[in-house]
Amino acid sequence: MVSRQHSLATTLNQTLLSRHWVQRRDLLTGLVSRNIKLLYNRSVLGIAWMLINPLMQLMVYAFVFGVLLPNNAVPNFTSFIFSGLLVWTWFQSALTEATGAIVQNRALIRQPGFPVSILPVVNVATGLIHFVLSLPILLLFLWKDGVQLQWGLLLLPLLMLLQFAFTVSLAYVLAAINVTFRDTQHTLGVLLQMLFYFSAVFYQVPGQFAAIFNFNPIYLLIQGYRAILLPVDPAVPVADFNWLPLVGLSGITLAMLPLGHRIFQQQSERFVEEL
Repeated sequence: MVSRQHSLATTLNQTLLSRHWVQRRDLLTGLVSRNIKLLYNRSVLGIAWMLINPLMQLMVYAFVFGVLLPNNAVPNFTSFIFSGLLVWTWFQSALTEATGAIVQNRALIRQPGFPVSILPVVNVATGLIHFVLSLPILLLFLWKDGVQLQWGLLLLPLLMLLQFAFTVSLAYVLAAINVTFRDTQHTLGVLLQMLFYFSAVFYQVPGQFAAIFNFNPIYLLIQGYRAILLPVDPAVPVADFNWLPLVGLSGITLAMLPLGHRIFQQQSERFVEEL
C-alpha cells in the first residue's frame, strides 16, 4: 500500500513538473514572438531589417578595407567580415536589449506569479532567431567565394548553444543591475563599442597578439564560427583548430550561468519597489 502511494506521488510530481516546463516553453515562445513583432511594428520593411543592418555594415567595411586598403591579405574577405558581423550583432543586440528587459516591462513585472527570469532569455532568443535566419545569406556568400564546407558544420549548433548560454549569463547580471543603476545600459554601449574593435570582426589577429585576444570571449566565438564555416587557411582542417580556449569558455559559462541566475533572482525581490 505504501509503495503504491509512493508511486502515485512520484507520478503526480513528474506530471506537475512536465506541465511546468511546457508552460514555461509556451510562455518563452509567446514572448519571443511578441518581441519580434514589437521590434518591427509599423516598419515598412519589417523583419527584413535584420538582414539590412549587417549587410549595410558589410558594404562599409568591405569598401574601406577591401577597396581603400587593398593591402588587406584576408582571403574571401566579404564572407570573412559577414561571419564576424553576424556573431557580433547577435551578442551586442541581445545583451543591449536584455539589459533593459526589466525596466521596459513594468506591466509584466507587476503581475503576480510572472516568471521574471524569462525576460532576459527572451531577448537572447530573439537575437538567436535573427542569427539563424541570416545564416542562409552567409552560406550564399560562402558559395559565391567557392568555400567548401567541412564536416565541422555539425559543431555549429554546439557553438550557438555556447554563445546563447554565455550571453544569457551576462544578461541576467546586467538586467538586475540596470534596475537600480540606470546608467548600466549607457555604460554597456560604450564598453561594447570598445570590445567590437578587439573582437577581430574585420581583420586577422597577428600571431604575436593571439594570446591576448584569447581573453576576449567574443573573439573566441567568432574564431570558432570561422573555423567551422570559413577556414582562413584551407590547409588547416577543422580538427586541427585549437578548440581548447572554447572548451575553457564553456567551463566558465557553466559556472557563470547559475551564478548570474542566482544574482538575478536575489535582486528580483526588489524589482517592483525600484520600478
